[in-house]
Amino acid sequence: MKIYHELFRENDRPLSLAIGFFDGFHRGHLAIARTAFSMRKPGWRSGVLTFANHPATHLRPGSEPAMLTTNAERIDLFGKAGFEECFFIPFDASVAGLSAQAFLEKLVDGLSVRAVAVGSTFRFGNKRAGDTELMRRFFDERTVAFAPVANVEDDGQRISSTRIRALIEDGNLELADHLLGHAYELRGAVEVGFGRGHDLGFPTANLRVPDKLLPKDGVYSAVARHDGRDYAALVSIGSNPQFDGKRRTIEVWMRDFHATIYGHQLAVRDLRYIREQRLFGSVDELMEQMRSDLAAVAYPVYG
Repeated sequence: MKIYHELFRENDRPLSLAIGFFDGFHRGHLAIARTAFSMRKPGWRSGVLTFANHPATHLRPGSEPAMLTTNAERIDLFGKAGFEECFFIPFDASVAGLSAQAFLEKLVDGLSVRAVAVGSTFRFGNKRAGDTELMRRFFDERTVAFAPVANVEDDGQRISSTRIRALIEDGNLELADHLLGHAYELRGAVEVGFGRGHDLGFPTANLRVPDKLLPKDGVYSAVARHDGRDYAALVSIGSNPQFDGKRRTIEVWMRDFHATIYGHQLAVRDLRYIREQRLFGSVDELMEQMRSDLAAVAYPVYG
């Protein structure tokens, strides 16, 4: 997938384009992508236009939501979906100041866009003045195919990034994964920790906290992936109240894994909430609870 960081292309082949922020790239977003793919004609390219930062970071700094996906994860999901070109644009004053008309002209005249798919509530342009009706009129005049895609619902409710964030914050990763259409993942480098897990007989990998939304504090069963292999795992997210922790950490214990992997990349997915983090009466009580937690990953086999 070719990635551009400005509204510019190296070729003028007709382009079928999906537009949106697409945080999480959930099932509703995938419907927009599939619509863009369906509008391609032979010889056309498929593309996605999105922003490298949430528009609120420029328009209302401090009000932006925690992200469901890092930039690298979003780009990975776009590539897996089948997009051939990605316009990953910084949302800054030059973009925020574009009128709705000027934005659409850049698509047609600058990027050779010949088909566009967006969500039915999509707004764009300076002060969000543009909507799908304006897009329809503009594209009709220029013989550009256009499709506003209706919201995708699950159990009678709209699938949205906001809804999924609330589920993750509540620890309901099973439903969040269902709405996403893929597993919510935490990935990063393994850092040196305090070594307490090793001392207690439960050595853990301390995952560098990624720049995205973390599930609520607690202990989860999960699948950990390292060097192309999956391992049944327990994941502890929180500030370690037993040891008077001051910051949130992610500690991963992997079944049947005994290597030292400081500096290596590790990813955890399929997180399922087991219990809250809490202060035990003694370290012995904590260890007894940890042994009980192991039952959650005692039997599944991953490979």
